[in-house]
Amino acid sequence: MKTFIIILTFIAGIFSGKSQQLIYKPINPAFGGDTFNYQWLLSSANAQNQFDEKNNDFSSLLDNVNSLDSFSQSLNRQILSELSRKLFEDQFGEGSLKPGNYLFGSLYLQITTTAQGLLINILDTSSGDQSEIVIPK
Repeated sequence: MKTFIIILTFIAGIFSGKSQQLIYKPINPAFGGDTFNYQWLLSSANAQNQFDEKNNDFSSLLDNVNSLDSFSQSLNRQILSELSRKLFEDQFGEGSLKPGNYLFGSLYLQITTTAQGLLINILDTSSGDQSEIVIPK
């Protein structure tokens, strides 16, 4: 009899259980939340912001460059590239680089053959900067 009462109480508890409807209420006012949350969300976002507007102002960088300056810089780069290609062909010919010493304006190139491959030392005589390039065999 005790088991019958326990089972009956259990079944009655299942059917008399109450439920409620779950309702989603957004917090952000941009998604339908309360408009009074806007100031709190903005101050919270600003407190977490790690970027400094003074250093990351890309609009000021774009304001300084107009299309005419950009075009003239691009044209200068293309002309200098073509000129350096012609000078390189005149100096080295159509073949590969040959060992020796070469002078291009303020750049002094020393090309030597080593066990690792072709070694190119580049010295800028105006600033003293030096670079070394190894082209493997």
